[in-house]
Formats: sequence, C-alpha cells, structure tokens
Amino acid sequence: MRKLKNSELDRLSVDEFKSTEKTPIIIVLDNIRSLNNIGSVFRTSDAFLVEKIYLCGITATPPHKDIHKTALGSTETVAWEYVENTLDVIQKLKSDHVIIASIEQAEQSVMLNDFTPQPNTTYALVFGNEVKGVAQNVVSASDLILEIPQFGTKHSLNISVSCGLVVWDVFCKMRTLK
Repeated sequence: MRKLKNSELDRLSVDEFKSTEKTPIIIVLDNIRSLNNIGSVFRTSDAFLVEKIYLCGITATPPHKDIHKTALGSTETVAWEYVENTLDVIQKLKSDHVIIASIEQAEQSVMLNDFTPQPNTTYALVFGNEVKGVAQNVVSASDLILEIPQFGTKHSLNISVSCGLVVWDVFCKMRTLK
C-alpha cells in the first residue's frame, strides 16, 4: 500500500465547496475558550459539509493565528457568524424550524447511538464550554439532548473530539435517509 498524495485526493476547491449542497447540520459553539478547539471544529465542519457555524459568547472568531493553525484554511470555506448571546441564535434557529440538539449529559438525554435524525430536517448541534459544558439556559431551550456514551473513568471528552464524533455520526445517519 502507498499513501496518497494531497494532489490525488480529488478535494473540492473553495468555490466548489461554497456551491456544493451542504449537510443539514449547523454547529453552535457556546462559550468555547480554546482557539485550537475552534479551529478543529471548523476543520470537521469542512470535512462533512456543515451548513454554518455560530460562534457565541467568549468564542473567538477568525482571523486568528491559533484558530488558523488547526483550521488549516477551513475558515475560508465554512460559513460562520458571531452572535454574542447563544440564546438569540437558538431562538432564531427555532423560528426557522431547526431542531436544537445540545450535546450534554442531562436528564432525559438520548444516547447518540440511539438517535435517528428525522428526514428533511436541519439540526443545530450545540457544543459547550470546555469546563462548564452547554449553559443550562441553552440546555433548557433545546429540543433534545444528545449524550455520547462513555465507559471509562472520565465523564467528558474534549469539545473537538465530541464535535468530530457527533458530526460524523449524524452525517452518516442522514446519508442513509436520502
């Protein structure tokens, strides 16, 4: 076996990416403090054709060298917007009939492996602060809570890892609905 060169990967150009049909997933980052995590979320969002990222609260915005270090140019492809108050984004998305799914450990959460997205539905996946998680007022305003099953001694994953797992899982499930 031979590793493929970047030139052999047949990736979309920036213009092709922008005009390609997106996966009906929106990411909402609720007070993410790590610039590297933000950049990683952009990169994951590019990989799975996420519609848009909302950066809220203390979440930093591009351009920033530490976001760029992990985003590797995906801040130029993935649509994004800064909104100070996460609840404002949640209310706007709900008025657009987007289902709000916070990624958190909470009462009545649905385990990610048990979740089946509805066809022809857009989901906003909310990821929270590295220490405090998704704010309680955002959890309360959510339509559902998705929880990543974990079996070890720790009770959380890094936000960039959580985003990769959840977006990949939802992306795959949505593709089987087509």
